[in-house]
Amino acid sequence: MEFTRTAATPDGDAPTRDRVARTILENGPSTAADLARRLDLTPAAVRRHLDHLALEGVVESREPKVYGARGRGRPAKVFALTEAGRDSFDQQYDDLAVQAMRFLAETQGEDAVVEFARRRVSFVERDYAAVVAAEPDLTPAEALARVFTQNGYAASVRELPVVGEQLCQQHCPVSHVAHEFPQLCEAETEAIAAVLGTHVQRLATIAHGDGVCTTCIPLTHTPASKKEKA
Repeated sequence: MEFTRTAATPDGDAPTRDRVARTILENGPSTAADLARRLDLTPAAVRRHLDHLALEGVVESREPKVYGARGRGRPAKVFALTEAGRDSFDQQYDDLAVQAMRFLAETQGEDAVVEFARRRVSFVERDYAAVVAAEPDLTPAEALARVFTQNGYAASVRELPVVGEQLCQQHCPVSHVAHEFPQLCEAETEAIAAVLGTHVQRLATIAHGDGVCTTCIPLTHTPASKKEKA
């Protein structure tokens, strides 16, 4: 689905700005330098497109989150999609979905909403076992990232010192609905904990205004191939 542009956007620049916005969608909040590298553009060109996207309300600049000790100097700002920016990517049915969820809650009650949320994420258990069987060298977080990406999320993994890994979902196909019905997020967390057989902690969600959904996953084992590389 192409990104919706305003009439003021020059047609020649629209495809490149689409690529910039989609790269942020797929990789999460990014610096101009990161985007330039991924898109094989000059930093100056990327900043020009980012300035235009910011004026359109598609992206916004944020202070980056720093994990561990902060280095010298001020870290570069990162650019994230705004709620309006996310609206342009494959979420045209959100209003209908919200209405359906409201109807379910009003007519069948809270338990029905929870049951629906759990059934919607049944793909986690279904696909996780298949991914692990096919690629046993993946860590649990890496296997989950494959599962979520295959089902409409742009997911990746960030290694954390000592504690384990973070499952990062840069895109959530139900984020707007989950803003009103957090049971959808809660069901995802339950499903992740169930397939791993351990407690996991949801640290942030797109539905509540964060740039990326993040879940902390304790590293319970290290695949053999990764031990050999260490």
